[in-house]
Amino acid sequence: MSLIHNNRLLWTLQVLLALLFLFAGVAKLMMPADQLTAQGPAWVSAGLLRFVSVMEIVGALGLVLPGLVGVRRDLTPLAAAGLVIIMIGAVAITALTMPLAMAILPLVAGVLAAVVAVGRRSTPPRAPQPARSY
Repeated sequence: MSLIHNNRLLWTLQVLLALLFLFAGVAKLMMPADQLTAQGPAWVSAGLLRFVSVMEIVGALGLVLPGLVGVRRDLTPLAAAGLVIIMIGAVAITALTMPLAMAILPLVAGVLAAVVAVGRRSTPPRAPQPARSY
């Protein structure tokens, strides 16, 4: 069985990523606007950062809730893909404004979210069927 189709691995990644994005989203949402904008480049507004934090929370919930309740499981890869897009922006902004090593965490989170998106989007390969004899 391919690693990308390993259900336990995907669930582990989904839960860990959900916790990461939930923590990051709630932390940014609770932070005062002046502190929030002081952490990043001056051209990124507090409104944009608040929007991103809400999307991180929604994405975190989208990683785990559809599978837990068994409704609209097709939303999980979409949530993961949305988080990949957010992490692309995070890597770009971090690489432009901070030492390059600081971009490793959002890069790894984005790659892991991409693994979840692909793993939950595609169906596992079917085992070859034995030839029928007539």
